[in-house]
Amino acid sequence: MVLLEELKNAALAAPFFRGCCRPPQCHNAGRRNDLATCALCETRKEKRYCLAVHGRICPQCCGEQREIRLDCPSECVYLQQSRQHERPRPMTDLDREALFPDVNIEETFLYQHENLLLGLSFALAKSARANRALADPDLIAGLTALGKTYQTLAQSGLHYEAAVPNPAQQAVAEEMKQMLAEFRQVEQQHAGHSPVRDSDILRGIVFLTRMAHGRTSGRPKSRAFVDFLFQQFPAKAPAAGEATGSSLIIP
Repeated sequence: MVLLEELKNAALAAPFFRGCCRPPQCHNAGRRNDLATCALCETRKEKRYCLAVHGRICPQCCGEQREIRLDCPSECVYLQQSRQHERPRPMTDLDREALFPDVNIEETFLYQHENLLLGLSFALAKSARANRALADPDLIAGLTALGKTYQTLAQSGLHYEAAVPNPAQQAVAEEMKQMLAEFRQVEQQHAGHSPVRDSDILRGIVFLTRMAHGRTSGRPKSRAFVDFLFQQFPAKAPAAGEATGSSLIIP
């Protein structure tokens, strides 16, 4: 009897014999573990690959956490699709003071100062390309700070440096300041060319500030405005006959 029992145990332990002589199990056992769950909520079933987490997530988390918790790259197809169907933010959701309501911009200004607007826009794109961690709120913060500086300068002649929340946003403002210094230097080299006024620079900054608020989704990690600038100023020079991005002037 002892020998028989040992043979039985040895047989059950053998790889080719495992699973035999055992009580039947429910056919649903282990199925719950076979259903892969979302990498974020860990509850719902995953259905799409997320480039931000390098894993699979559910559509609900994709929509709810997009550009909030998820740092979505521009090449994400789900982000691109959402931008195509996303409605513009209502004006009631915007801070009116952030749009510089006292600054009036005529349509003629956009054409008379096209080079100024392109220069400021290029400076923004250059900043965002140098620091890929920058998002729309960072560009808006840099624009707003510089706008307040020129608003004081245009109204009172006093030079006032508005505070910028963090170094990355400060770098955005500094890039635009450098561009403005170079712009004025070029103007001085061209005899008979009327120099740009501080009030004109203020209007240019406010125009881009309003454009940024209009194009961003408003989410903390949105890069809709950043991607728009990249489209206008691609990293590689356009081929002959292609648009150079002058359509930036009219959103």
